[in-house]
Amino acid sequence: MGAGLRLAIFTDTYAPQVNGVARTLERLVAAVEARGGAVRVETAEDPFAAHDARVRRWPSAPFWAYPQLRVAAPRRGEVTERLARWRPTLIHAATPFGVGLAGRAAATALRVPLVTSYHTSFSEYLRHYGLGALDAVAWPYLRWFHNSGRRTFVPTESVAGQLRGQGFHGLRVWGRGVDPTRFHPRFRSGEMRAAMGARGDELVVAYVGRLAPEKGVHVALEAMHRVAQTMGTQVRFALAGDGPAEARCRALAPPGTWFAGALHGAALSAFYASADLFVFPSTTETFGNVILEAMASGVPVVAPDVGATLELAGPGTARLVRGGDVSSLAQGIVALVHDSAERARLRRAGLRVASARTWAAVWDRLLAEYRDVIDSRTDRAA
Repeated sequence: MGAGLRLAIFTDTYAPQVNGVARTLERLVAAVEARGGAVRVETAEDPFAAHDARVRRWPSAPFWAYPQLRVAAPRRGEVTERLARWRPTLIHAATPFGVGLAGRAAATALRVPLVTSYHTSFSEYLRHYGLGALDAVAWPYLRWFHNSGRRTFVPTESVAGQLRGQGFHGLRVWGRGVDPTRFHPRFRSGEMRAAMGARGDELVVAYVGRLAPEKGVHVALEAMHRVAQTMGTQVRFALAGDGPAEARCRALAPPGTWFAGALHGAALSAFYASADLFVFPSTTETFGNVILEAMASGVPVVAPDVGATLELAGPGTARLVRGGDVSSLAQGIVALVHDSAERARLRRAGLRVASARTWAAVWDRLLAEYRDVIDSRTDRAA
């Protein structure tokens, strides 16, 4: 299906950065190549990146609101000249800022079809950083950027509905999958549980993700304080990830909380599978890859009852709580700690959900959309 595809990806975030967008795009590169296509990536430089001939990295600087994210402003003339020699058949702009804008400009100059993808709820992020007044500017800008492409790929139907309401066109759902060779109950580890602080019958509540205000980690930490008051040392809290709010999170954490830092590979697999509950406090997600990874690892999920999350962790597959509500989250955790039968039922339900989300099907659908865009250049149907 990918034979003949020459895909140029423009993104401000890419491996080795650790976030859902970077990880998904890295998988996309591998999927296109496995299906006979070729890929080039234009992105921001990263001091920890290994050399990759497929990837062109541009000088970058830390983003002021989130230093772990770097932004770049590629020289558009040079980008266009290099791409003209490579002769892409499709350009995919995955972020709407410096690097993504260079991709949009190159697509226009070379008359190559452009598609975009919407990964981040920027309006929600602006509110978390006290910049909600910029909403009036953000939506028109995002609409202009994404509507310049032939497709805008979104992770869920709920996000598609939100963007339709904002006047976006050409929306298609590009879902996510989970790799069962990396996330599975067999990776449960006594050594990892000891590192988490669990002893005997103590239960571990886990969080995986960035330590940032928009992720709602402060809600989880306050909820775990209340759980500790109720359950004492019967429950431990363990977090995997880093971010700009790490110092504040450590200050807010209940005694005995373990901060594992950013984990990768086998350590991340063991972290998920060694937990007894997984807490997902964010109300800003457009998808929530970590929910699928927890489910595939056989860990019951406690999550907020908000749109995008409900498409993965709906009633019957997760314990749903009120989004952003500390008391509701604490009560949901305590209820599951006391109910081993319900934990077992949610574990089975989560495994069923995860088993149906294969990456192969995700990539086949996306590449079919790519082919349709290339073959039908005037198709701008919403």
